[in-house]
Amino acid sequence: RKFWKYVGVFGIFTNVAVAAYYCYIESWTISYVFHSLTGTFNGMTQGEVSGFYDKYLDVRSSTTGIPYEAVVFYVVCLILNTYILSRGLHGVEKAAKIGVPLLLVFGGFLGIRSLTMGSSMATAEFPDANSIAGLNFLWKPAFDSLANPTVWLNAAGQIFFTLSVGMGTIHCYAAYVKSKDDIALNAMSAGWMNEFVEVVLGSLIVIPLAAGFFGVDWLKENAGFGMAFRTMPYMFEQWGGVLSALAGMMWFGLLFFAGITSSLAMGTPWMGFMRDEFGYSRNKGAMSFGLIVLLMGLPTVLIYNFATNGTVNSFVFNEYDYWAGTVSLVVFALAETILFVWVFGLTKGWKEINDGGDIRVPDFYKPIIKWITPLLLLAVFIGSLITPEGNDWVNAFQNGWVLDNGSIIKTIANAGLKEQIATATDPAEISRLENQLLYTNAARVLLVLLFAGISLTVYRAYAKRIKEGRA
Repeated sequence: RKFWKYVGVFGIFTNVAVAAYYCYIESWTISYVFHSLTGTFNGMTQGEVSGFYDKYLDVRSSTTGIPYEAVVFYVVCLILNTYILSRGLHGVEKAAKIGVPLLLVFGGFLGIRSLTMGSSMATAEFPDANSIAGLNFLWKPAFDSLANPTVWLNAAGQIFFTLSVGMGTIHCYAAYVKSKDDIALNAMSAGWMNEFVEVVLGSLIVIPLAAGFFGVDWLKENAGFGMAFRTMPYMFEQWGGVLSALAGMMWFGLLFFAGITSSLAMGTPWMGFMRDEFGYSRNKGAMSFGLIVLLMGLPTVLIYNFATNGTVNSFVFNEYDYWAGTVSLVVFALAETILFVWVFGLTKGWKEINDGGDIRVPDFYKPIIKWITPLLLLAVFIGSLITPEGNDWVNAFQNGWVLDNGSIIKTIANAGLKEQIATATDPAEISRLENQLLYTNAARVLLVLLFAGISLTVYRAYAKRIKEGRA
């Protein structure tokens, strides 16, 4: 259809933009496998391990003597992804067949080790260290956060990302499904296994291990992005000798295999689109994807800054993650739901889902998909768009609406950052904030250019179809 074809732009855009920074994180795991095996972390204190992470991400320094080391590992990661993608779905399948079993083995070993550790690693400095306390900390619900639409937006972005919903990846894989394949059973199996690895295995490793060495109070102060890279090598070193090197290789190898199965999936929609519409070969499709990701991703590698408390504050990285990895996912998922229900037709779609299946999707899901899902997604998006100050909705309705700086509208306007610049008095701080504003806007320009470029490519594909009589 003339209009709806542009909805697919969100799918390709999201995959390319997310891959740009996702492959960067993936490259960290390759580097840390290397450093674990070579004994780089031997004898380091926790502070030194944390400092190593900062040094690695600072492209001006090197932990191996290789200039621009982070860039080198990023390029190596992209080469691996590009090569496997060039092998087609068979390449993705082989990577998954190797990666997923290893992920389960590595995760199971580390999970059992964390559960059996208990308080055995408590010290005079951290007398309350206990891995079981880490589980209690992780699973204690914070019900008050359920009233915050930003939490729902982030949660939706997370679950959509991990299940490849709102990215177009599932659509591409679905094109290879046979007419009588059991879609419902395959979908449930994939979803259950994914959540088992992510929720069950994932929750048994980083947080419990950190609490087992340092205690929950330390965990609360230091939890955040990159904590696994700042702490896990030190914790593994406490196990000593061969076991520490093996655990480091297993942990970061687990992260790598989990990462590469996702990044390969991100490249598949682009390759399928370029093959179907422009006749690209697998090699040409993979190379073009790798090149675009490299050009989009280099700014995330080269511009990585740290706040005064040592926390990561990557301006380009954060913008990519927010707009492509969260907002775009929710927008595309909403459009997908509307397309499935109102354009393709719910009755027709239900027949496709259940055709040839050993199990049937219950009919009570129909009103959920038709009404609850789109309305909930729309409510989450609108709520995030106009979030009131302090997330105080009652006060906003009673006393006037003042947008929170975390709302999408204020985020677009850089309101919070501009307020910080206006109130800052230290010249160095003002300069840092102005640079942050510059990098933030530059990242958005890159995202807009990428979206516009993909839209133009879709338009050209449509024009080509009309010319060839295929539209």
